[in-house]
Amino acid sequence: MLSTVYSSEMQFRHDADTRERELALLASIRERRAAETARAIVHVATPVALHAEPRRAAARVTRATWPRPIGVKTVSPAACAVA
Repeated sequence: MLSTVYSSEMQFRHDADTRERELALLASIRERRAAETARAIVHVATPVALHAEPRRAAARVTRATWPRPIGVKTVSPAACAVA
């Protein structure tokens, strides 16, 4: 009987904590959407000359060669004669 009461209390606490986290997450989503809407309204209201330059992603570094397998120190220029 006591274990049933204890487990139900633990389940209630778990559900209450989960509900609080979910409500906090929903509130933060609402605040973020409101901020984005406010930012969009300000963006439309300002002249084009005042807008900052859009951000661009950094160029990706291209590799010169394929990565070698682990343990291989050098690459032989000749083809494998065993195959």
